[in-house]
Amino acid sequence: MLRKTHRARDTILTTALFWIAAACALAYFPMAPRPASAMRSVLKTTSVAVLAAIALLTNGPMLLVLALALCAVGDALLSRDSDSTFMAGIGAFAAGHLAYIALFLTHPNSDLSVVLNKPGYFWSLLLLGIVATTLLAPRAGDLKGPVLGYIPIILGMGVTVLALPETGTLRWALPAALAFIASDLILATEKFLLPPDHPAHRITPFMVWGLYWAAQAGLLIALS
Repeated sequence: MLRKTHRARDTILTTALFWIAAACALAYFPMAPRPASAMRSVLKTTSVAVLAAIALLTNGPMLLVLALALCAVGDALLSRDSDSTFMAGIGAFAAGHLAYIALFLTHPNSDLSVVLNKPGYFWSLLLLGIVATTLLAPRAGDLKGPVLGYIPIILGMGVTVLALPETGTLRWALPAALAFIASDLILATEKFLLPPDHPAHRITPFMVWGLYWAAQAGLLIALS
């Protein structure tokens, strides 16, 4: 009976924390296109840091906790809108993606042979990586190295997620990983490819944030 009480209390706590994270993510939406500010940084970072806390409290895989925590650090850095923090943020996100890759490959239900049975998906991601590299390389300036190094890592996450079966909550892992890739591609397009006065800038910050946070929440639900 006592165990059931503790379990119910933990469920209430984690549910409340999830809605706190979602509320921070929603509150960040109107701030997404605005200049850097303390409140903007707090909301952006908290919305993912709380997801990491949920993964920890629910005894989720430590690689999931690590991936979410590293991405929260990346959010804090990217929220400052400078080249130096952008470079550091890319590093934090790259480390987070490597943690996700390790998690996908070491999950008890992981089956790497499934990846090899979907060559169309693999070659599509490879082609996407080649196109992204070709477009971004001449336009990334001093950030060329980190940006080009990040591309195979994020696409590697998109490939290795196929090792997870599309059953139960794990079925959310693939769409979440694809949403993450889409978010990063839109962000790269926004920062390096679009002219400053392009009308697409009116919507790209909202697309980046919506896809990104949905991806992190989806990976938490799938893997915790």
